[in-house]
Amino acid sequence: MPINPIHATLLSTGNVLVVAGSGNYPPNKNYQAAVWDPKTGTITVQTCNPQSSSACWDMFCNGAVALPDGRVFINGGTTQYNPFHGAANTSVFDPVNSSFTDLPRVLHGRWYPTVTTLGDGRILTFSGLNETGITNTAVEIFTPTSGTWSQEYKAGWTPPLYPRLHLLPNGKVFYSGSTTKSRYFYPSREVVNSVVHEANTWSVIATTNYASTRTYGSSVLLPLTPPNYKPMVMIMGGGNSSTATNTTEIIDLSATTPAWQYGPSMSQPRIEMNAVILPSGKVLAVGGSSTDENASTASLYADLFSPDPKNPGHYILSSAGKNSNPRLYHSVALLLPDATVWLAGSNPARGTYDASMEIYQPAYLFNADGSLATRPTITSAPSVVGYGGTFTVQTPNTANISSVVLIRAGSVTHAFDMDQRLVGLSSTAGSGSLTVSGPPNSNIAPPGYYLLFLLNSAGVPSVARFVQVATGPDFSITTAPPQKGILPGAPVTCSTPIKPTEPCYTVQVVPSAGFGGTVNLSVNVVPNVVACGLTPRDPLPTAKLSATSITGRGSSTLTVDTSGLILTSYPACYTLTVKGTSGTLTRSATVSLTVNSPGDFSLSASPTSFIVPKGSSGQSTITVSPSGNFVGAVNFTVAGLPGPNVTASFNPTSVTSSGSTTLTVKATSTAGTSTSKLTITGTSGTIAHSTVVTVSVQ
Repeated sequence: MPINPIHATLLSTGNVLVVAGSGNYPPNKNYQAAVWDPKTGTITVQTCNPQSSSACWDMFCNGAVALPDGRVFINGGTTQYNPFHGAANTSVFDPVNSSFTDLPRVLHGRWYPTVTTLGDGRILTFSGLNETGITNTAVEIFTPTSGTWSQEYKAGWTPPLYPRLHLLPNGKVFYSGSTTKSRYFYPSREVVNSVVHEANTWSVIATTNYASTRTYGSSVLLPLTPPNYKPMVMIMGGGNSSTATNTTEIIDLSATTPAWQYGPSMSQPRIEMNAVILPSGKVLAVGGSSTDENASTASLYADLFSPDPKNPGHYILSSAGKNSNPRLYHSVALLLPDATVWLAGSNPARGTYDASMEIYQPAYLFNADGSLATRPTITSAPSVVGYGGTFTVQTPNTANISSVVLIRAGSVTHAFDMDQRLVGLSSTAGSGSLTVSGPPNSNIAPPGYYLLFLLNSAGVPSVARFVQVATGPDFSITTAPPQKGILPGAPVTCSTPIKPTEPCYTVQVVPSAGFGGTVNLSVNVVPNVVACGLTPRDPLPTAKLSATSITGRGSSTLTVDTSGLILTSYPACYTLTVKGTSGTLTRSATVSLTVNSPGDFSLSASPTSFIVPKGSSGQSTITVSPSGNFVGAVNFTVAGLPGPNVTASFNPTSVTSSGSTTLTVKATSTAGTSTSKLTITGTSGTIAHSTVVTVSVQ
C-alpha cells in the first residue's frame, strides 16, 4: 500500500477507499487518499496540497461512515500536531467518479470523532478535539437529504475520543467504551418507566467488570438475527496507558436490567486490534499488541469467537491462525465481498508504516482436507431491498441454504468499525429461488449498502452481492464548494475545475435506490444577515443554473452575477438554496456567498516632472499600489496635453492588481514652448484615482 492506511471503507463498487491525510507525519503536506481494487490489485492514489488548493485539508484522524446513497461521509481531521487540534471540515467521497466534494463545516473542529448512522439516514458526530485542542462537548447531526448540519446540542455528558457507539433496534445509540460506564444516547425524546429522557441526552445503564479503561480496544454489535433481533454487544481488549487486557465482555441490551458478563479471554492481550464480523456470525479478533505501539509485543495469533450452540448469548473461543506481520496502531481490517478479510497497515512510529497487505481466508472456505469448499452461488438478487417486505434471490442451491445475512459495508479506523453490523434474514426455499424477508425496520438495518451472503448447511458462504437497503428510490443534491468569497462584479466565467475566485459552484444530483427520474432544479438567493451583521441593499445577486433539469445522475453549474449589486459596506453575505423536485420528492442543498470589499488602489508618478525637448520625448513611471483585496485591472487615461503637437501613450495600457506603466510624452519639432500639468487617471470599475505630472516642452 503506497500510503499509510489509517482509515478504510468498503465501497459499494467492491473497491476500498483508503485515507491517510498527512499519514501521522507532520512534515507531510501532500495529503493522500487511495482506492484499492481487490479484484485487480490496482491502487489509484489521489494527492492534494493545501498550498495549491484551498479545498485541500488533512483528513488524518477523521470519522467516516457510508451514506445511504453509497457515498462516504468524512467528518473532522487534523489542523495541528503536538498538541493535536481538530479540523471542522466535512467531505463526501463518491465511489462512482472517485472524487471528494466538500460539505458544510461543523461549527468546531473534531479530531478523533465517531460518526454514527441513525435509522433515518442522518449522521451523528460525537467527541473529538476542537480547533483549540479541547474536547468538543457538542453533538451535531448531518442530514444527507438537505446537506446541512444541525445546531450544536449540549448533551450533558461528553464521551472520550473515538467513542465506541452502536445504533440499536430501539433507535437508541449505545456507548460501550472506552470508559467503564456504559450509556444510552437518546436521539429523540423518550419516556422509560416514567423517567423522561430528553432528545440528545445520555443516561448510564451499566458498568463494565473490567475496572480500568479499554482505550484502543474494540467493540462489536453482535449479529442481529430473527425473530427478535436481540441486541448484544461485545467489547474486547484495550487498556490503560501501560498495559493491555485479553478480557472480553458481553452485554444483553434486551434484558430488563442490562449487565456486562465476562466472555472468553483472548489468547493474547490486545490494544489497537481489529474485530471483524464474518458471514457465519463469528467474530474475528486480529492484530494489536500487549503494549501500545510496540512491535515486539505484537499479537500475531488471531482469535475467533463463535456463538455457543448449547448456551445462547455466550461465545466460544478458538484459534484463527497467525498473521504474517504485526498489525498495531493505525492498522485496518475489513470484510470483503468474497468473504475474506483484508488486513493492512501498522504505524508504531512516525515516518514509517508497514506497507504490506494480507488476506485472511477463514476456515469456512476449506474442506477438512484443505481443499477449497464448494460455495453456494447467487444467480441474481435485487439491487434494492426495502423494509418489512420480501424479495427474491435466485440460486441453484436452495435446498442447502441454511441462512441469509446482510453485512453492512465497513468503515474502520483506530480499532473500531463505525458502520459494522450483521442482520440475519429469514427465508423460504422455492424452486431455484429463495423468498427472503427484508429487515423489519431501519434501526435494525440503517439505509445504505450491504453485502448479501447465502450460507449453506456447512456454513460456507457465497460470494456476496451488494444490495441497497432503502425505503424507495430517492436522490440527493450536493453543492461544492460549500462557501465562497468573491469580489463585487467578478466576471461570470467558470473554469474546469472552478477557480476559487470565480462566482461558480457545482451542483450534483446523486441518485440512490434505483432512482432514474427527472429532477427539476431551481435556486433562491436571500441575504444572510446573521453571518455578516448587515442587510445588503437590493438588488440581490443573480443566480443561474446551466441545467435546470437532470435525469438520473448529472451536474449543473451554478453561477452568480454580482455586477448589479449596490453595496455601501462590506462584506455582504448571501445564502443560495438549490432545490430539486421530482414528483413528490423534494431535496435541497445550500451554499454561502460572501461579497468582500473590492479594496482600493493609489497612483504615483516618478518623476513627477520632466522636460520634453521639441522633436523628442520624455517619460515617467506610473505605479499602481493596491490596498485591501484589490485585484482589478486599472486602465489609464491622460488629460491636459497642451496641443495637437504633443501626444501621450501608456505601455502597458492597463495594469492588473499592482505594477506600473510607462507614460511617454512626445513633442513634434513644431510644438510650442509650454509647461502643462497632466492629469493621469487610473480607472477600475467604479474606482478612479489620479496623479499629476508636470511636463515642460522646450
